[in-house]
Amino acid sequence: MAKKKKQKKIKESIGLDIGTHSIKLVHLKKVHEGYKLLNYDVRSTIPEGLEHNQSDLMPDRFAPVLSGMLKSMKLNPKKIKHLVSSVGGDNTSIKQIKTIFLPEDELESALFFEAKKHLPISGSEMVLDYQVLSVEEKTNNMNILLASTTKALLKEHTQILNSASLQPNVVDIESLAVANSFALTQAAEEGIYVILNVGAYKTNMVVYGNKAKFFTRDITWGGYHYSKDIAKIHRCSFEEAENMKKDLGLAAQEKLGSESSLLALDITDKTAIEQIAMEVKRSLRFYVKEAGDSDFRKILLVGGTAKLKGLPNYIESQLNIPTEVFNPFDAIEGADKFDNLHDPQLALALGLALRPE
Repeated sequence: MAKKKKQKKIKESIGLDIGTHSIKLVHLKKVHEGYKLLNYDVRSTIPEGLEHNQSDLMPDRFAPVLSGMLKSMKLNPKKIKHLVSSVGGDNTSIKQIKTIFLPEDELESALFFEAKKHLPISGSEMVLDYQVLSVEEKTNNMNILLASTTKALLKEHTQILNSASLQPNVVDIESLAVANSFALTQAAEEGIYVILNVGAYKTNMVVYGNKAKFFTRDITWGGYHYSKDIAKIHRCSFEEAENMKKDLGLAAQEKLGSESSLLALDITDKTAIEQIAMEVKRSLRFYVKEAGDSDFRKILLVGGTAKLKGLPNYIESQLNIPTEVFNPFDAIEGADKFDNLHDPQLALALGLALRPE
């Protein structure tokens, strides 16, 4: 009798986070106890200090940066076997639903029709994936996580990878990868955790817990908008505002200097950071109403703007939930050999690299 072929085990994996403002890449090796960090890189795709309108940014800017990263990390794109990348934004959607128990051969086609009720992407354009989270013993109902994106977004993502001689392997949804960076590196704990991935143009909010209902939404405020606020308050250039943001953090939004600067922002205007806090508060109220659970243990900040001085204290004061910058590399072997690995913007790339096949 012929022996069954053994399933190939993943020896190394690459997590690739192509963000609006920068590309983050994490290279891991599977070891007996977990994962070892082999290398990582972060590179901006926009010249420093340049004021950038999102609508003006072209997809072709990614290829030379990505190729340069692979070269400097001595990675041959043709030999990468387990590449996990992600898509996010308006043309992705994710929702946890409950449905009657169905056998596997019937589940996929039934979920496609079910997804059209719950997800805001038209059927002909939809690319759907799902994961069965649990089957309830008493009712036999299934809790399922539905994730979808559009064919157009996947095509654009594939073209970016191909332009750097990479082939897409696993493509995840950003919010799932962020949750993975927490779930796969932390000991199982009770309660609900709120992960805020604060990027340049948006903040992706993920509500996650072992027994909690999964919830995610995008908030259309980020670090770029905060720099614009600073430029308006202080009547300075975007580059000067960026420098103030790095040096002063949240203190930069105080209306310092001459009295005329007090007129720059109307008293009713709220800065991007205030808007983010308000939207998170509103979203958590909605979550409690929908899920009937308010056991929020901690808010974890990731993403480039998570490094903003004073941000954890401000979020904590507004939401009355303990808040800290999350460093998932604490649980990764070999990470202590690298400088500056407390960088919260690497959390998404790490979550991608940790994803099993």
